[in-house]
Amino acid sequence: MGESTIIYWLVCYLAGNFMTAYMIGKWNKVDLRKQHSKNLGATNAGRVLGRSAFVCTFLGDAFKGALIILFGQLLNYDEWILAVGMLFVILGHLYPFWLKFHGGKGVATFIGAGIALEPLLFMWMILGTLVLYLFVRSLTVAMLGGFSLYIASFGWSGNFGTYCAVILAIFLIIWKHRSNFSRKYGIE
Repeated sequence: MGESTIIYWLVCYLAGNFMTAYMIGKWNKVDLRKQHSKNLGATNAGRVLGRSAFVCTFLGDAFKGALIILFGQLLNYDEWILAVGMLFVILGHLYPFWLKFHGGKGVATFIGAGIALEPLLFMWMILGTLVLYLFVRSLTVAMLGGFSLYIASFGWSGNFGTYCAVILAIFLIIWKHRSNFSRKYGIE
């Protein structure tokens, strides 16, 4: 690991700071940080501004996650370095410094980065989420199952550095969703 790796991770965090929902809100003269859930993510953008705002926000946030991984692959970084890059782009999305560390919840960014990092494993995660959703009818709970499958898949790969970075990224996303759990299930 050298100086270029540290710079790559810093670029990842800074790229995560590009908040698609914030930009779409500004374009529509709405501060999404003061509307509905006050979250700078695709769901809140969709609730406040409509379906096209949801789609644009989701795609923009997913694209920045994928772009960061593809950029790291272009630089021939090892998978664990890319996984830490994924963690940093998600951290930038969750905690953008220029918005007083109040960002989104990281799902779209994780999806974009996850597909770029390991497309096949990520498809297993999506499949696991969809199958579980058929039984529990809660996307939040189904995502936990999908995340578990994704984590297990990385664990089986034997790449400990990648595994740890992905677990930490998923933990942060779940942490940002804790209000969803308490609202739906009364969990504190």
